[in-house]
Formats: sequence, structure tokens, C-alpha cells
Amino acid sequence: MKQTISTMHGWKRVLSIVLPYFIIILIFQGVGALIAGVKLSDLESEQTSLQQLIISFFDLIGTFLLLWLFMKFIDKEPFVKLGFQTDNRLKEFVVGIAIGFVIMVVGYLVLLYSNELFFVKVNFDLKELILTILLFTIVAIVEETLVRGYILKNLMLSYNKYVALMISALLFSLMHSFNPDMDLFSFFDLFLAGIVMGLSYLYTRNLWFPIAMHLSWNLFQSLLGFNVSGLNTYSLIEFKINEPNIFNGGGFGLEGSVLSIIAELLLIAGIGFYYHRKRTQNLVQNELVSSQTSILKNNNPLALDQKVKFTE
Repeated sequence: MKQTISTMHGWKRVLSIVLPYFIIILIFQGVGALIAGVKLSDLESEQTSLQQLIISFFDLIGTFLLLWLFMKFIDKEPFVKLGFQTDNRLKEFVVGIAIGFVIMVVGYLVLLYSNELFFVKVNFDLKELILTILLFTIVAIVEETLVRGYILKNLMLSYNKYVALMISALLFSLMHSFNPDMDLFSFFDLFLAGIVMGLSYLYTRNLWFPIAMHLSWNLFQSLLGFNVSGLNTYSLIEFKINEPNIFNGGGFGLEGSVLSIIAELLLIAGIGFYYHRKRTQNLVQNELVSSQTSILKNNNPLALDQKVKFTE
């Protein structure tokens, strides 16, 4: 009966957080904008990296405050249950960073040597580099905690986990629908990105891999000179594009390109295969342990109270 109640309320929790989220983010981002010296009537204007960081920091505070309140009073679970358990997660974080880095570097080199973009110069600025790393770290934490940690977690209580994944990925795309240069192609690209970020969460219920990959994906895309979801940020490398198209991503960035879609489809297949194989191995090991325990009990009556536990 308890599980039935949880199943019934999963999607309702997602709906109930939408309006409070927009209200609290509007308030906190407004406070951040005032502190950063950005006029509330001019939020769409180009902002400095420091101003973007300050506004994003207040976005983080507002989002975490709201999620903490919902976890405490609605979900009645500790905040860490969103997916912030740290045991044996360093490897996943490192792998997430590495995947984003490799995809962006390979994408940049393919476009460079196919004459889709042309190198201009290196623009090293330590202050801007640090601010950009902090900015995209906050963005990754906020979006993954909200979309995967809370929304996907609750949708899985009401729907098949793959249906929940697709709904959360759709919502992830809709969150970026007002970004500059957004079209149906880039919308679909972000939908696939949402699948990639959420797929590991289905198996691990942990956020460190999607946070790391989200951070790496955005950060190295920016540093290599691309816009990130249509937004212009600091670039370590500057290049020019003669003709924007779906191969180079145009003004939306590499994640609005055919190359990005190919990379995301490969990642979906790879992540799905990895966790499916891991689950199969775990089942085999569990059966082996169960069989050994049964033999032990049959051969040694004094061992009836022994327990053999397998942990993933």
C-alpha cells in the first residue's frame, strides 16, 4: 500500500514544484542581478562572466532551498537522496569529465580539418577561465539536481523508468527553448543530451556522473570557441564560421550539430550496454553467492544463521 501511494504521487510532486520553482528562481535571480549590477529590465543584455556567475550562484541557492523544502516536507527524504551519495563515485566523476572533453575536442578537430571552422587565435585569460569553470560547475549542479535528481527520481515512481527518462529529457529541452538560435534540430539535440545525462541515473540513482559530464560538455564546448546552447561565454580558442549549418552547429554551438547527435547516440548505446552488462554480472554473482550459501547450509547445520551479503 505504501508503494502504491508513492507511485500515485510521483508525477504530482513534479507538477507541484513547477510554479514554486519559477517564483523562487525569479526572486533569487533578481537579487543576484541587483548585486551584480544588472538592471532587472535589461536581463537579456550581454553580461560579464562575473555577473553571470553571481546570478547563477543565487540561482543555485534558490534551487537548493526549494528542493530541500520539497525533500523535507513533501518527499520526506534526506536531501542527499537526490543523488549526492559519495561512496565510490570518484571514478564516475572522472569518467564524466573525460567523456565531455573527448567529445568536444574530437568535434572541434573534425570541423577544423573539414574546413567548417577556421582557427583565429588563442585568448588566454586566467580570471575569465576561473570564472567560466565556476559558472559551468554551478549550471551543471543546478540543472542535474533539478531535472535528474528531483524530476526524474519522482517520475520513476509513477512511470516505467524509460518513459520517465524521456519525459525528463523533454522537460530539459523545454527549459532551454528560449535560448538564442534554438530550433527544432537543436531542440532534438538537447532532448538526446537529456537522455544521455539521465540514463546512468536510472541504474545508479546518483548524480555525480551526469554532473561531471554536463560540466565537461559545457565547459570544453565554451573553451574551444563554441556557444553553449546559443549563449556566448569566454573562449580560450577563437574561430570563425563562414556558413552556419547543422554540421558545425552555427550560433547554437556544437550541441546543435549533426556531430553532437552522433556522439549522443553512441553514448546512449554505450552507457546502456555498460549498465546492462554490469547488472547481468551482478545477477550472476548474486546467484552464485546464493548457491554457495545453500550448499553451506546443507552441509553444515551449524551455519544456518550465517548470512552472505553481496553488495553492488
